[in-house]
Parts: sequence; structure tokens; C-alpha cells
Amino acid sequence: MPFVPASMGDFSVILAYLAGIILIYFIGRMFLMPIRLVFRLIYNGLIGGVMLWILNYVGAYFSFTVPINAFSALVAGFLGLPGVVLVVLYKLFA
Repeated sequence: MPFVPASMGDFSVILAYLAGIILIYFIGRMFLMPIRLVFRLIYNGLIGGVMLWILNYVGAYFSFTVPINAFSALVAGFLGLPGVVLVVLYKLFA
């Protein structure tokens, strides 16, 4: 067994801990990205559903309603006001 000075052994332990911490950071970041995407998808869908609900509330006075489902809510949520217009045009011409 070769002789390793105490300072050299401590340095390798510190490097091992540092490598482990960096590895945990990158693995955590890798798993955190899809979770953010899922939360953003849910948030945009809810915002789109609210916009379509307001459209249906106002459109009820003119006998015009748009079905609120996952597809229309996500289109309206991702695209904003142009998405609501797209859903209305789809309802009118489809």
C-alpha cells in the first residue's frame, strides 16, 4: 500500500464531494425542467379556459358559445388573444 500524505488524501475526498454535489445539481436540474413545462402547460390551459369562459359569458347574449375542452383551452392559453380568435373562427367555419 503506497504512502499518501494526509493532505493529499483530504484533497481527493474534497474533490469527490465536489464532483458529487455537481452531479446532484445537474441531475436535479434535468428533472426540474419537465416539471416546469408541465406547470406552465397547466397554467396556460387555465388562462385559456378563463378567456373562453369570458367569451362564452359575453357570447351568450348573442347566442354564440364555444365549447371549452382541453384542446381549445390550450390553444387559447398558448396563443393568447389570437388563440381565442382562432377557436372562434374554427367554431364558425367548421
